[in-house]
Amino acid sequence: QVRLVESGGGLVQPGGSLTLSCVASGIVFDSYHMSWYRRTPGEGREFVARARYERGMREAIPEYADSVQGRFQISRDSKKRGVYLQMNDAKVNDTAVYFCCAEGSIYTNARGRTYWGQGIQVTVSS
Repeated sequence: QVRLVESGGGLVQPGGSLTLSCVASGIVFDSYHMSWYRRTPGEGREFVARARYERGMREAIPEYADSVQGRFQISRDSKKRGVYLQMNDAKVNDTAVYFCCAEGSIYTNARGRTYWGQGIQVTVSS
């Protein structure tokens, strides 16, 4: 019954912008950190960004891979049960299948649990 559903992928030109969305169901959303990963044929699945969250925090704490630092922005919305990835100044090597991931906080009953979306294609090309 756990579902992470990504949307917003597609084709974008180099230098352009695109926003990915992920909505979660079947989990206690505030017990999870929410992250984005990506996979390409030549590389394994790699970390992109994470919105780290613990109960009581006003806002999630973002962290980014060096390759996207300064270009991508991750955000989290508890009410909408969603995590979003705004991709700016897109580069050709950002082309990949992007995956939404829910990672259980060690301070909750969700500790040790990880869930993945099925992935969504992003293609950066002129």
